[in-house]
Amino acid sequence: MEEFTVRMGKQPISREEVDGLVSLAYENIEVSGFTTYMIVYFSKTGLEGGTYYFLTKDLDELMKCYLDIQKQLVNQYGPTVLMDGIIREMRPYETSWNLESGYIYLKVNTRKNEPVTLWYSSPALTKRLLGS
Repeated sequence: MEEFTVRMGKQPISREEVDGLVSLAYENIEVSGFTTYMIVYFSKTGLEGGTYYFLTKDLDELMKCYLDIQKQLVNQYGPTVLMDGIIREMRPYETSWNLESGYIYLKVNTRKNEPVTLWYSSPALTKRLLGS
């Protein structure tokens, strides 16, 4: 955690510990050209995951952000079943990858005016949170 904080080059705006996990929150972190609010999670063994909340100005930027981030992830990890058009119409826009190296989840719910959210968790954290 100390090494991560040094690499970030600035102190987190908040620190919280719950059930052995320490979370650090950072403001104004740039990811792929978009400004985010970032929370990272640490256990005793190290970095376990993180969440990015993308701060967009309007619906056009929100959708551009989601589609840009999704395209980058699809190029890196491949398409998933959640990209199916019929399924997408029934729920928020979302894409997820359950990889050996961890779980990645990208979503946005334009109907509820929520930000684009990108979440990563290690296999250990995924198992702890989702039971799988």
